[in-house]
Amino acid sequence: MIRALLLCVFFPIWVFSQPVIETRPSRFFAEIGGFYAPSKQTPFWLRTNQYGIVPNTLPTATLRAGVRQDYRFYPLTDFTSPRRRDRFGFGYGFEGVSNWGAKAKQTILIPEAYVKIRTGVFEIMAGRRREIVGLVDSTLSSGSYSWSGNALPLPKIQISLPDYTPIGFTKGLLSFRGSLAHGWFGSQRRVQHYFLHQKSLYARLGKPRWPVKFYAGFNHQAQWGGVTDQLSESIIKNGHFPASFQDYLFVTLGNSLGRLTGLDTTRYSQFDRENRVGNHLGTIDIGMEFSSRQFSVLLYHQSIYEDGSLYYLTNIEDGLTGLRFRNLQPATSGFRITGAVVELLYTKSQGGGVFSDGNKFRGKDNYFNHTQYQDGWSYFGRTIGTPFITPVTDTRPGLSQYGFFSNNRVRVYHAGIQGNFARNCLFQFKFSYSENYGTYDAPFPEKIRQISAGMTLELPLNQHGLLFNFSAAADQGDLFQNSSGVYAGIRKTWDYYKYRIRK
Repeated sequence: MIRALLLCVFFPIWVFSQPVIETRPSRFFAEIGGFYAPSKQTPFWLRTNQYGIVPNTLPTATLRAGVRQDYRFYPLTDFTSPRRRDRFGFGYGFEGVSNWGAKAKQTILIPEAYVKIRTGVFEIMAGRRREIVGLVDSTLSSGSYSWSGNALPLPKIQISLPDYTPIGFTKGLLSFRGSLAHGWFGSQRRVQHYFLHQKSLYARLGKPRWPVKFYAGFNHQAQWGGVTDQLSESIIKNGHFPASFQDYLFVTLGNSLGRLTGLDTTRYSQFDRENRVGNHLGTIDIGMEFSSRQFSVLLYHQSIYEDGSLYYLTNIEDGLTGLRFRNLQPATSGFRITGAVVELLYTKSQGGGVFSDGNKFRGKDNYFNHTQYQDGWSYFGRTIGTPFITPVTDTRPGLSQYGFFSNNRVRVYHAGIQGNFARNCLFQFKFSYSENYGTYDAPFPEKIRQISAGMTLELPLNQHGLLFNFSAAADQGDLFQNSSGVYAGIRKTWDYYKYRIRK
């Protein structure tokens, strides 16, 4: 309080003498709560896109705590919004989660544990950090196709251009952001000690304050390396997937080994020689944003690539299309809508139901499944990408038991809305309707319909960071078991701002 008072008293003097107020924000939090569901299965929108910290079965009590420190920033002295200016900065984050239930053993999860360094416009990060990859709404979305925040974050080392950075000679008209990362899957059920390769590059056409801006870019994810004793010699050579530096370059560039000659048959299996090293997937994204002082609207589309179909445009129907609205007007103490999203996810095509070596038939992409990495695009049993491509462990026992992902041909209609009411009371609603068809190799006997809905309320209990959280969700349909459930928790947050005057 004394520090804040001194800043208010002396801030006009600092303005005229042109000092800079250096601010290093830190946040600590602790939360305790509990989940309950009469059916014992956690409803979809209670566990989905929660970075793997909510168990699939209830009841469960949970204890969470964490700390985060961001880079320093320097508010400008002309009373405009804060603007970061550090050429070098340091930050970190840590979060621990403990879940336990009456019949389940206690589990301890670490969804975040990272350090980050900023030098100029670049950032280097090491550890686990909550992230979403792709051009998409990050709060109300059904989930970005390739990296949605549904699974526990992977540990990785990443260098990135985290913010759109203008190219000098374009005078801010063209900006880029992107990332390059190496990560570790560790040991999963079928393959041990394998790696993640990840990169992205996105461009923005239009200056930040222009009313219309255009976006385009891509992200590339790949699983590679590792060992297993559960596959034949035609699929893996001597129990080891290729993992040399040359193989890393093949993964990075996406080289097709089928087009290369003179490959060492003692290192590469027949499957590798006919395909690529590793399991590759990602999206090519485009978007357009219209903004004013009152609101912004973003239209985005993610096109899927995984097995060559997009190159030949045979799966061009597939993808995630969304429209996001944000209210940019100043906050009020009354009822107010702050954001809304509508989305369509379509993955039924997959290039058609026929695959051959010719260009004409490049179908049966079998999204998220893979012949070598048989846990597919998952991490500790959770889908890394869109949660609407569902693992066999999540669906009703009477449905197809094919592969790890028994349902990757879907049509999903999704809507989300959020806002506030009273003073600092927040709400959020999500509603999803899906039509599910299984896979091409093991289709469901008929179209399976599913409805999932969820709501969240945040109610402040005082003015010192004490907050009551309440969530409720329900599933109705034939894909998941019909269920309903609730969560209630108390969270305390401590914000700390360290000020220093810099001449």
